[in-house]
Amino acid sequence: MQVRHELRPLTSARGIAAWYVVLYHIRESASFLPVGVIDFFAKGYLAVDFFFVLSGFVIWLNYGALLREHRWRAVPHFLWRRLARIYPLHLLMLIVAIAFALVCVVTGRGLPPDFAWATLPLHLLLVQNWGLLGRLGWNVPAWSISCELAAYLAFPLIVAMADWRRLHSAVLIALLGLLMLGLFALFTALGKPLLGNDIPHLGLPRCLFEFAMGTIVAALWLRWRDRPRRPALIAALLTIAGLAAYATGAPETLALPFSFVCLLFVLALTSEARNPLKARAIHWFGEISYATYLSHALLFLLFKIAFVSNEKAVPPGLIALFLLIVLGASAALYQGFELPAQKWVNRFGPRRPTV
Repeated sequence: MQVRHELRPLTSARGIAAWYVVLYHIRESASFLPVGVIDFFAKGYLAVDFFFVLSGFVIWLNYGALLREHRWRAVPHFLWRRLARIYPLHLLMLIVAIAFALVCVVTGRGLPPDFAWATLPLHLLLVQNWGLLGRLGWNVPAWSISCELAAYLAFPLIVAMADWRRLHSAVLIALLGLLMLGLFALFTALGKPLLGNDIPHLGLPRCLFEFAMGTIVAALWLRWRDRPRRPALIAALLTIAGLAAYATGAPETLALPFSFVCLLFVLALTSEARNPLKARAIHWFGEISYATYLSHALLFLLFKIAFVSNEKAVPPGLIALFLLIVLGASAALYQGFELPAQKWVNRFGPRRPTV
């Protein structure tokens, strides 16, 4: 049987990252907050980079051995299960966005600029952020899910071409460094100092570089998990050093991927120790995080139409109400739609090869 891994602190960290993205998208409406807090929330787009690294880690851990053992016979099973995981909720939120656009047209409001009918087929196919469009649209956060799909398609090639098991740990660490430098070089060559720059064109390579980093982190974790103390301590010190370098002016496109890779090492290597991120409540936030991530932008759009007169100065009470709505909607979507839909879709997929 396929061995499934869940490291609870990683699931919890995913929940924290999802809420960081939520706060990023509402920061300009929460003008009552101190400037420093708003500036901190303005970096919430970086949570997506942590998602990408984490995704590579989890996918390698759960499917690397399967694809290595059964090679191309396992690819249909792998891709079907990943589509079952990401596509149903994406489609549901896209339907909500389409319904909103139709209401705008019927009521004479006109079609909002981010809701272009001509781009809709690309969003339905989940390829909207493969460099084919010049701007984000419809359900904006789904751009990263589009990039994730590309990473899933590339993953069998990564497994086929790169057997991390056969490489010395020092070589894997060097490859991690090369991937970080490659991402930094790409953004620098194009004159883009921030990881959030030009998402329609750079979001895809950003994802692929960081996803590949995550696969190497997983391979190293498998080697070090039985004696985690020393590598965890080193990774923690390097995380602090990376964040300190970023705070004192190091390029975001280099310092933050480095920091996120080291942070992922820390979280994974301490997953069996006493870790507050293993607590049930915070773990639950991680379980519903995909629903939180995909739903919050459309919910905020509808919330502002229904309750907000000045979207640049939303009162604290309304901000709190919105956050509660996101939490409730995330839980409802996760339990009432995401899990049942995933289970239903998987019923029709290719079976996992056994021989």
